[in-house]
Amino acid sequence: MKTLTISLSQQQIARLQQAVASGSYASNSEVMRDALRLWEQRQELRELEINRLKLAYDDGMASGEARTIDPETLLAELKAERRG
Repeated sequence: MKTLTISLSQQQIARLQQAVASGSYASNSEVMRDALRLWEQRQELRELEINRLKLAYDDGMASGEARTIDPETLLAELKAERRG
C-alpha cells in the first residue's frame, strides 16, 4: 500500500479517533478506506442517476412536440386512462 498524507479538521480527527477508540474500526486507515468506499458508492449512484436523467430527457425529446394543456383537461385525461 502507498502512504498518503491528508489534512483533516480538528472535528474530523476527533471523529476518526473516536471511531477507532470505540472499536468500530481497527485503525485510522480502516476508517479512511471505509470513507473512500462510501464516497465511491455515492459517485457511482450519482453517475447512474445522471444517466437515468439523460435517458429520460432523450425519451422526452423523442416523444414529439410539446403541447399546451389545460390542467383540468389533463386531469380529465388521466382519470379517463385510469378508468379504462
